[in-house]
Amino acid sequence: MRKRPRPSSRIPEVNLVPMMDVLMSVLIFFVVISMSMTGVAINGVTLPTSVDNADESASGEKESPPLVMGLDSQSTLTIDGETVEVASLAPIIQSYFQENPDGSILLKADRELPYDNIADLLTQLRKVGGKRVSLAVE
Repeated sequence: MRKRPRPSSRIPEVNLVPMMDVLMSVLIFFVVISMSMTGVAINGVTLPTSVDNADESASGEKESPPLVMGLDSQSTLTIDGETVEVASLAPIIQSYFQENPDGSILLKADRELPYDNIADLLTQLRKVGGKRVSLAVE
């Protein structure tokens, strides 16, 4: 009788060292690249330095406060706590921009209001001259 060769009881080994070497090389590559991209410098450009009290002299001009408008879930427009019709919006916007040429409009709309209603109001604001409108979010 012939004896069959018995399968070896040895468990095959997986060598993880080459895989770890490759992973460490890739990690080092990305770290070096990300560190070099944070300080992007342009040749031939010297940036100005900060001067003491420069902020105080630059902030001597007061920024005009934005005109805050509210639009609730029933599409009711309010300005400074007063309900305003869209038809009477033009004189309010024009007088605000005459007093504050660098001013802007801050629109606070209810989150349940359909965006179509907000888009309609933005279209009306653009027609009357409100081109600097910011939408407030929480």
